[in-house]
Amino acid sequence: MKIYRLHKKQKLPITLNVAWNFLSNPNNLKTITPDYMGFHILSGTEKPMYAGQIIQYMVTPILGLKTKWVTEITHVVNKHYFVDEQRFGPYALWHHKHFIKDIEGGIEMEDIIDYKLPFGLLGQLAHPTLVKPKLEEIFNYREKKLIELFGVYH
Repeated sequence: MKIYRLHKKQKLPITLNVAWNFLSNPNNLKTITPDYMGFHILSGTEKPMYAGQIIQYMVTPILGLKTKWVTEITHVVNKHYFVDEQRFGPYALWHHKHFIKDIEGGIEMEDIIDYKLPFGLLGQLAHPTLVKPKLEEIFNYREKKLIELFGVYH
């Protein structure tokens, strides 16, 4: 069983409150997700983020295949971090930790995603050419979009 990790850090010139209010609001996921992913929230965003929250989306992650993605917010520490875990969707495992901390002149956000692909060896073969590049592309888009929204950290 192969578990992969994607680790990203980004600094933004905004306050911790602004960062938390934006990043912890699941409705903002559509804003920072590429349009071609067809991201659409189906349910679960009626209340502010809380541990135990179930959020359902429709996404087109790869090869034009539309799929339902169900995540649970498993941990929330206000203005510090939250964790979402896939309960149903395209991965055999998806565990995404979002950390936010104050730094001089802004905040630093850190994403750590541990994930496992379905289909055993076939999934592992698809990882370097299909899955990993797609995840990198999505998170690079997110980084650029956050800079567009909040500016460049100096």
